Amino acid sequence: MPETILPLLHLAGRLLLGGAFVFAGLRNLGNIPYLTGVIAGRGMPLPRMALIAGISLQCIAGALLIAGLWTRFAALGLILFLLVATVLFHNFWDHQGPERVARINGIVSNAALAGSFLLVLASG
Repeated sequence: MPETILPLLHLAGRLLLGGAFVFAGLRNLGNIPYLTGVIAGRGMPLPRMALIAGISLQCIAGALLIAGLWTRFAALGLILFLLVATVLFHNFWDHQGPERVARINGIVSNAALAGSFLLVLASG
């Protein structure tokens, strides 16, 4: 692969990864009442504040990743976000049938995303 394409691949990867989290964070702004209820039901203290902190982390870390600024910090923040979100929203053990499968698929997707952020950490 030509060396000249590597910066473009890094930019495309950062845009796709970071952009997905910015998009999801902005989409979550429209679901604050519902998501607050889900988080409260899982026993999270101060669920609305926790949700707003999570949405902020999604958007800010995603934007930092896109911009190529503090990418390691952004990757670590998004790994932390994924860990918490996985526990709160992908509780497959409380579901059966298609819902259980969907929750397990969410865990697998989050694990893959965490892996991509580990690659960001490794590459700087």
